[in-house]
Amino acid sequence: MPDQRLSAETFEELALPLFDQLYNFAHWLTHNAPEAEDLVQETYVKALRGFPGFQLGTNFRAWMFRILRNTFLTSRTGLKSTAMSDDEVDLDNIPTAAPNPESVLIAQANRELVRQGLTDLPLPYREILLLCEVEEMSYEEIAQVLAVPVGTVMSRLYRARKALRALLAEKFKGAPHGV
Repeated sequence: MPDQRLSAETFEELALPLFDQLYNFAHWLTHNAPEAEDLVQETYVKALRGFPGFQLGTNFRAWMFRILRNTFLTSRTGLKSTAMSDDEVDLDNIPTAAPNPESVLIAQANRELVRQGLTDLPLPYREILLLCEVEEMSYEEIAQVLAVPVGTVMSRLYRARKALRALLAEKFKGAPHGV
């Protein structure tokens, strides 16, 4: 019995500091605060149940994000995985206008357009940008969360940034002057 108690205490010690990060990622995935709260709660329940199988010394943060992502994919969207190849993402429907310095400055000044651009990205691109740029995970951590090789992380991150730049450039073309 003392081992279970120690395990629960260890889990609490490791898991509680990640709450805000997990919630932010869940909110980006769901676009809905109550659903994000439910997703994080479900993630913690699954992680606590599976914690006895977790190997201390490995990356707990990546493990928690992976549980959250898999929970979202299976219970929220009915998807089994987004382990699609980059060729499966329809880049033909993403504008390919080259960004210029002015559009980059506008993107920094107008957070709402950037948020909308992130929202409009295909899920594999949105999640990799969020994990890298918002959660500041290393390529290795992202590879663990997404269950893909590090090379795929780098490739998908490059393509996600390119797609986001193109979306933002297109949005800025249609934005009223002075934005």
